Amino acid sequence: QVQPVESGGGLVQHGGSLRLSCAASGRTFSRNVMGWFRQAPGKEREFVAAISWSGDTTYYADSVKGRFTISRDNAKNTVYLQMNSLNPEDTAVYYCAAKETGYYRVDVSLGAYKYWGQGTQVTVSS
Repeated sequence: QVQPVESGGGLVQHGGSLRLSCAASGRTFSRNVMGWFRQAPGKEREFVAAISWSGDTTYYADSVKGRFTISRDNAKNTVYLQMNSLNPEDTAVYYCAAKETGYYRVDVSLGAYKYWGQGTQVTVSS
């Protein structure tokens, strides 16, 4: 079992940057596909980025491609989301999620992820 815990959210100005971290407990982290999702007020939770267990495959939502970078450090059981050129439309609660151990396909759908963190708020001011 993997339990993700997000950190690094906060308030940032339009055009600024933030780096989110997700520390995941559990001995199987290095075999879990990880993803970042977000939910803005009044909207459904949506896919942001995902990364394979090895880190060599990444997927991004079109809305963040070229601005956000997902990465992982398996030695630290941590996945990161570097967010640059932030704009007010990026304001949301950001969630880290893990697929079940051993399921290696990198998915963009919420339903494919089994373990979820509590989320961290990101607010981008205009």
